[in-house]
Amino acid sequence: MESGKLRLLALLPILASLILLCSDRLPQFVRQSKRINCSHVQQRHYWIASKRIVTPDAMVSGAVEVKDEKIVAVVEGDDWRGNAWTHQIIDYGDAVVMPGLIDVHAHLDDPGRTEWEGFPSGTMAAAAGGITTLIDMPLNSDPSTVSEETLKLKVQAAQGRIFVDVGFWGGLVPENAFNSTALERLLEAGALGLKSFMCPSGIDDFPMTNSSHIREGLSVLAKYRRPLLVHAEIPQELDTADNGAANPRSYSTYLKTRAASWEEAAIRELLKVSKNTRGGGVAEGAHLHIVHLADAGSSLDLIKEAKSSGDSISVETCPHYLAFSAEEIADGDTRFKCAPPIRDAHNRDKLWEALLDGEIDMLSSDHSPSAPELKLLEEGDFLRAWGGVSSLQFVLPVTWSYGRKHGISLHRLVTWWSEKPAKLASQHLKGAIAAGNYADIVVWDPDVEFELDEDHPVYLKHRNISAYMGSKLAGKVVATFARGNLVYRSGKHAPAACGVPILAK
Repeated sequence: MESGKLRLLALLPILASLILLCSDRLPQFVRQSKRINCSHVQQRHYWIASKRIVTPDAMVSGAVEVKDEKIVAVVEGDDWRGNAWTHQIIDYGDAVVMPGLIDVHAHLDDPGRTEWEGFPSGTMAAAAGGITTLIDMPLNSDPSTVSEETLKLKVQAAQGRIFVDVGFWGGLVPENAFNSTALERLLEAGALGLKSFMCPSGIDDFPMTNSSHIREGLSVLAKYRRPLLVHAEIPQELDTADNGAANPRSYSTYLKTRAASWEEAAIRELLKVSKNTRGGGVAEGAHLHIVHLADAGSSLDLIKEAKSSGDSISVETCPHYLAFSAEEIADGDTRFKCAPPIRDAHNRDKLWEALLDGEIDMLSSDHSPSAPELKLLEEGDFLRAWGGVSSLQFVLPVTWSYGRKHGISLHRLVTWWSEKPAKLASQHLKGAIAAGNYADIVVWDPDVEFELDEDHPVYLKHRNISAYMGSKLAGKVVATFARGNLVYRSGKHAPAACGVPILAK
């Protein structure tokens, strides 16, 4: 008996060492397990091969070397194969490999209105559409993101629930516009910039601002060298001569209520303060960005004038303004209602011209869903229905499908959807396939056509409210990599949501 106890005592140091060894390796094992759940690729060092890799300088045949989160090298030709034999090679053949899309204008409605969308469904749709980074708008979540405290709520809501990276704009509202301390705390907490409305937003805790509020916001943003995004519409007096006879189911009725003069008036007012962003101005370092431009007439002319004068200003438009026209929208089809409204076919053509000429800087989705009942799909009342086009999963094929008619190139797509948005959001390690950048990559086949019918997999929370359902498009997303994780492949997402909340530093 005593000898047995002695033998047991002799084994205790060995058992203690084993327990210590296991406990030391347990966190590593947990991290490794989590990484496996984050990605369809289990190796952390691998190669992506293709005959069409879109780099900043050219489209090349070769491979992209990925290790952990980053791109290690981009190699043209076949010289890379001698170094890759010990690592996994994913060969996509003729499919296009290009930077993941960066959408700087999306409403994910989380927290507080997840019955409209939410981080899980929104980011799953993004991944399926080749979007690797989203910047979430400060509304239509509840509460709106207008303070340090409400930003923290949004970041907490995103943790462990996003499949791609998500950053956050803060809100500029009358409540905080003249409180520089509150704005600084919001920016210090990580907001990538601010967003304001010059007309009623439809959200009670996100009221409209005027040029005085915007001037104050720019002065604070100048210290951080971050942008102010503005919904540029100012309500104008309506011609009510035939208002009594107007048919609320007719799109033309709604279009008359938000004429292009709304956009022109707002931009004219904005340019009174955007001059402060010029070199030597009181807001030098700040940047003004006009969201979802719909008017390709006087509004665009004013923006071009401001750029030529040295204002730090940029402008985006959205695929729905480039794909649809007012004449094509059927009575009662409120899926197409948005603000500013989709204008006529001539205006659409002028938007394409401005985009191709570089006068419009970039594209964004302005993904703005709602609960289906708010769209009043059965009533078809354009005047009462909630406005917003649900689009997040479809923006790449939509841009490509309609852009082919205008001769767009793959490099143009990268400029509009990756390079310029990365610059606006100060994401300097995103937006290009280049060594040292995050391995944010979309693989897609521009030649594959498909119909957005009931059989097509859609990850948005409410597919029936999207104006794109029923369309025939070209450009099928094959795979999406976010920070080196293969988060989407052939209709399947990675088991775990491992996207990263992006906070400004």
